[in-house]
Amino acid sequence: MIRKTLSRLPGVGDWDEDPLWASIYDWTVEHPRAGGALWRAGINSDLGRLYRAAAEIGCQVEGSRILDIPCGGGVALRGLQPGQGVEYVAGDISQAMLDRTMRVATARGLADQVVPRIADVGDQPFEAASFDMVVTFTGLHCFPDPARAVVEMARVLKPGGVLTGSALLNDTGLRFEPMRRIGRLVSVLGPGCTSRDLQGWLAGQGIADVVLENSGAIAYFRGVKRG
Repeated sequence: MIRKTLSRLPGVGDWDEDPLWASIYDWTVEHPRAGGALWRAGINSDLGRLYRAAAEIGCQVEGSRILDIPCGGGVALRGLQPGQGVEYVAGDISQAMLDRTMRVATARGLADQVVPRIADVGDQPFEAASFDMVVTFTGLHCFPDPARAVVEMARVLKPGGVLTGSALLNDTGLRFEPMRRIGRLVSVLGPGCTSRDLQGWLAGQGIADVVLENSGAIAYFRGVKRG
């Protein structure tokens, strides 16, 4: 599975389970004041930028299909609106994370729109051109093969559809290099990519009008699949 880590360390866990880091990340996102302070101190990033990116989910019209992969603990659900009338497919390799996502969906009154699916981001069980929007927040840097993940996300996206997400890139500053190295050492992070890599992969899969903006260690990207 594409997001599975290479080793097991106490307190860390594999991505196909429910690693400690995932719970910490979810907690920071759900607590804007404390979490925002931690994001500023740790990665010099604006947590509000994640909220603004997720808000685009709520702009999708009734009948749209949205894929959130990897959905993790469901942090992107904050962008979905009750009664929006969309099908929101939450994909992840971890059943524990899907369970957490569904608990969040229920608490937010969104469970009627959310469909959990076990899914490997590098070999997705979805038909080509079957989603109007693909969302992938803070996942790309965890994959052993991020280029393959981009291929699959573009494959399942309809022409005219939006691909949006965020990632810890390898060229967002030397000050973050120790964090990246430690992340790989404990198998939380994969090899990652640079902004140039990402832009090249997206362009190669027909994703146009790409906007890439850095917020500290994290880069946010958005593009549209050409018809």
